[in-house]
Amino acid sequence: MTIDEFIRNAVQEDIGEGDHTSLACIPEGAVGRAKMIVKEKGVLAGTGIAEQIFYFIDSNLQVKSLVSDGTMVEPGTVVMTVSGKARSILMAERLALNCVQRMCGIATLTRKVVDQVVGLNTKIIDTRKTTPGIRFLEKLAVQIGGGENHRFGLYDMMMIKDNHIDYAGGIQEAITMADEYRKSQGLGIKLEIEARDLEEVDEILRIGLIDRIMLDNFSFEDMRTAVAKIPGSIETEASGGITIENVRQYAECGVDFVSMGALTHSVSSLDISLKAY
Repeated sequence: MTIDEFIRNAVQEDIGEGDHTSLACIPEGAVGRAKMIVKEKGVLAGTGIAEQIFYFIDSNLQVKSLVSDGTMVEPGTVVMTVSGKARSILMAERLALNCVQRMCGIATLTRKVVDQVVGLNTKIIDTRKTTPGIRFLEKLAVQIGGGENHRFGLYDMMMIKDNHIDYAGGIQEAITMADEYRKSQGLGIKLEIEARDLEEVDEILRIGLIDRIMLDNFSFEDMRTAVAKIPGSIETEASGGITIENVRQYAECGVDFVSMGALTHSVSSLDISLKAY
């Protein structure tokens, strides 16, 4: 989905046949101005999307971003101003705020997690546990917060998980068929497989053909043992049961990546408002 498609759909969902309250209360020629104010500390994200939403509603609005995405902002910070037709500002207000608030929440949590692994070589990555329809916004917010994106969808990386293994008839069958498929299709994408214990790690290493091993719900001791076994040519990823409190311990096991679904599915939106002035 493109940004234009997203905004078009979101505007249709919110405004429909018209903003009847604004049409009733605000004279057609009335002009106004408003400022977007942060009400709690966090990482700013989504201002570019907000600008596009205001301009989509009314290309004659004057929108000015005052703070760059990725900046840690304090309560009371004015991050954007908008002026022009009052009706247009009101129609765009909620959609713009919803996007910025959600993205700020994700970027803020991501920054907190990334800060926990400072000094280590482990990268913090997201997952596909995102809100349907706005994955591109949520994954952008992860990047703004200092994290990195895992695969965007099912098409840009192959990941063999437990159900794939069970349905395929085993690890050997799943890896072999996946590797043959990507070669036959001319796909220049990586192949990752989930390992549930050290025995599966050993089996995967005997087979080869993969680019990354996800160590799912491993203890710290088993994680360290697995990383020691896996050659540097194969990437390692820790996943499952990882929180901001224990993420550094997982990273210290030596994995290349730590993936956290919580970055996008368990966040609180930052409190931000748009006030006339």
